[in-house]
Formats: sequence, C-alpha cells, structure tokens
Amino acid sequence: MPSAPVTPVRSRPPDSEKITINLGFVDLGQIDLLVAEGFYGNRSDFIRTAIRNQLATHGDAVRQGVARRTLVLGLQRFDAAELRAVVAANERLRIRVLGLAVIADDVSPELALAAIESIDVLGALHASPAVRDALAARRG
Repeated sequence: MPSAPVTPVRSRPPDSEKITINLGFVDLGQIDLLVAEGFYGNRSDFIRTAIRNQLATHGDAVRQGVARRTLVLGLQRFDAAELRAVVAANERLRIRVLGLAVIADDVSPELALAAIESIDVLGALHASPAVRDALAARRG
C-alpha cells in the first residue's frame, strides 16, 4: 500500500506572548472574588480584559504614537530570501514594529547584520538566539 505524501508543517508564530506580573494580595483577592462570582472565567480572562479596556481608553494615544514613530502595526516577518534581496539592492532595513517581528530560522546572524540597520520592536521579537545576539546592539 503506497504511503500518503508527507506535508511539512509550517511553524507559525504564536498568537500571544506570556508575561509575568506581580500583584498585591488585595488586588489578587479582588480578582479571585470576581472569578468566583462568575464575572470572569479565570484570572487571565480578567487581566486580558483589563488590558484591553486600558488600550481602548488610550487608543488615540496609541494611534498617534504609531503614526509619529512610523511603526508597522501587527506582524512583520522577514526570511532569508527577503533579506538577501535587500542586501543585493545595496539597502538596509530600519525595522519598527508594534506587535510581533519574526526573523525566520533560515536567517543567519551574518545576513541579519548585513540587511538590518536597526530594529525597534514594541511587543515581541521572535528570532534565533544567534540572530538576537547579533542584533542586540542595533535594537532601539
């Protein structure tokens, strides 16, 4: 019996980033009470909702900051082919992202240094440890 063709699984960036926060016991107790009363499914739901509410409250300031800083909002991904094209055109990138910047695993530290003049990420940068180390001095 012939075997089915194997389709490689594309890794995709995660939808979220895990953070750790420290809360006072009273604040934590109040959150737990709201969870127990059924207002939220769990602590994480409460915290995500609180963050979204604050971001909505300050939405105009965020939009103005994105425009002023000329940031890309959302996800920006760079792979080796794209960066080689930048180098071949004798150009260098100034990466400015509010969200998630991904430098693909096929990018070597040398290629990253040749193609990227500066990188400023408000959010998360996903790159190999070697590329992160190479670009450390170029981070804003």
